[in-house]
Order: sequence, then C-alpha cells, then structure tokens
Amino acid sequence: MREVLHPTRGWYANGDRFAVATVIEAFRSAPRQPGASMAVHADGDVVGSVSGGCVESAVYELARDVIRSGRPAIRRYGISADNPFAAALTCGGVIDVLVQHVDRGSCAEYGDVVDSVAEGCAVAVATVVTAGSDLGRRLLVWDDRVSGTLGDPQLDAAVVEDAVSMLAQGVTGVRHYGARGQRRLTEVTVFVQAFSPPARMIVFGAIDFAAAVAGVGKFLGYHVTVCAARPIFATSARFPDADDVVVAWPHRYLTDASTAGLVDDRTVLCVLTHDPKFDVPLLELALRTDAGYIGAMGSRRTHNDRLARLRDLGVTEADLSRLRSPIGLDLGARTPEETAISIAAEIVASRWSGSGRPLSTTTGRIHGETADHPVEIRT
Repeated sequence: MREVLHPTRGWYANGDRFAVATVIEAFRSAPRQPGASMAVHADGDVVGSVSGGCVESAVYELARDVIRSGRPAIRRYGISADNPFAAALTCGGVIDVLVQHVDRGSCAEYGDVVDSVAEGCAVAVATVVTAGSDLGRRLLVWDDRVSGTLGDPQLDAAVVEDAVSMLAQGVTGVRHYGARGQRRLTEVTVFVQAFSPPARMIVFGAIDFAAAVAGVGKFLGYHVTVCAARPIFATSARFPDADDVVVAWPHRYLTDASTAGLVDDRTVLCVLTHDPKFDVPLLELALRTDAGYIGAMGSRRTHNDRLARLRDLGVTEADLSRLRSPIGLDLGARTPEETAISIAAEIVASRWSGSGRPLSTTTGRIHGETADHPVEIRT
C-alpha cells in the first residue's frame, strides 16, 4: 500500500472518493505479495498494481463497485477449474484482495496513516478481513498510541500486541484470533499492514560509483546516507538522490549511527572507499553490527590484503564470512551505473536468499515459495 499513499494523498485532501485494493494473502507463485496495492479514483484514474497486470481489470471493476456501494469486499484470484474465463493469475499463483472505499467522511484515519508514513513514523493498520458485518473494521497502532477498534477490547489488545511486534520486524501479513482475541482460534482473521520506516542504506565513499549506488538504493526504497571524510567531495550536489550526505570519518559515523540505533538487520552497508585507512577500521566495526548486508569494493588483491589486516585486528572468521567482497554479482559491469546494478542485485539476492543465477537455468517457483501457504512480506 505504501506505493499508493503518496499519489492518493491529494485525492484524500481534496475530499475525493476512491477505493484501495490490497493483497492480503498470497499463495504459491503469486506475482505480488501482501501489502501490494492499487487505488482507483471515482473518476477512473488508477495508480499501483496488485498482480502486475493479470487481474487488474477485474480488480478495477470491483473497486468501482465498492466506490458506488461504499461497502468493502474480498475476492480471491487464481486459476479457476470451474470457470476458465474468470480472472486468473497466469503464473498459477493465488491472491486474496481486500477492496475498501476511502473518503474523508468514511475513512478519517487514512490521513493519519499517510501523514505518519510521510513523516517516517512507524504505524500498523489492522483490518478485519473475515466476511461479515465487521469486515473492514480498522485499528491503527503506533509506538505510543492506538486509534479505532475491531469490535472487542480483548481482541484489540491481542492485535495491538501482535502489531507492535510486526512493526519491529517490518512484517506484513494475516493473523487469526478468537472473537475475544483468543490465540490459536480462527474465528476472526485480521490483516496487519506494517508501515515501518524504510530500511537504511549507508554508502561510504564519495566516488562516482557511490553516486550510482545511492541512486539505485533510493529506487529500491532505502533511506540512503552517503558518508565520506572529504568535504570537497561529500556534497548534496554530487549526491542528489541521497537523503543525507555526511562529512565524517566513516568508522566514527558508523559508531554514532550504531549507538543511535540506526543499524539493524535490515541495514545495508556499502563500503566503496577502497582505502585501507578508511575501510579497515570501518569494516572492523561493521562486521560486529547487526547489518543485514555488508559489501566492500576493491580488487581481489585489495580484498586479500583487507582480510589479512582485519584478522590481525582480531576479527573472527565467522564475522569475515559476512563480508561481500568484492562487492556485487558477476554481471560483467564496467560503468558506475552497471556496477550499482550488480551491487543492488546482490543485495536483493541476499535479502530473499536468491541464487543469483539466470532464471532460465533454474527450476521451481520463480518467487521461491515452497509450500501452498500464504507468505508474509518484510517492508
């Protein structure tokens, strides 16, 4: 849903009527995962996608119906043995889609969600998705407050507890409860969409490769910081895609960022300095953080020298095994932009445990799910 929040902000502010369709569960090799959304304006304008094109037309028509009726609806889209002409996913996957009517009168909390996401504040939206009179009831959960209700105080309490945990993990998905919030019961299904602040990418070094990596990092949705020690090179003009440009010795900045709680298991660290006086103390520290990806640029000779220096400093083999160096996948990249793509490809493969091999040489489901169960998505 994050991808439609900004485009629909103006619609909402103007008092327009529209519908938001959101994937709440995905089974097998579905093209979009929980949280993917499409918004349809009462005038017919569309932003976003729930399936990459397979069932967009059917969801569009359903959204128009929801706008007219004002009532939420849920539909399942997948291969239909009973009706070969029904809207279906050609990939063989299955998605459940929730469609809700939005305007300032019927959905006052939408503006709160949009504002929170725009300001980088964590917020979770919990919605009842069990068919019946409570379908569409919403509860909003922030770190310090709650708004709305799902119809029962005990259910609210159970959902708030789960939503706080899901926000901390950046996880979106469904949870099941009894009518009064009992665990291990399935009377009530709640879709919890966690809008956690974007994961951070910190790019060290002020070279042209860093500018390209900052651009692709921003495209992937990261909050991008560029850090370099030389003020003449570390400027916003040279790094227009970065959210922050910091002039500091890299290891000192990373120390401060770690102390401030800005480095977690979603954080990406790209060390592009390839200068021992910068990257050795930086990597010594980086490999002791919880960062999910740590990559360093340099030739194989530079890499081997760097490993020797880090071992001399007491860095363990277990920690060294986390280092992606030389950084990136082997794409034959030459230019800074091509190199940035190879780095981004490795980051994505690392995040989702991809092999990095051409899909034409692999078998099985493209999106990597191994069971006929819904998947969760990390935001």
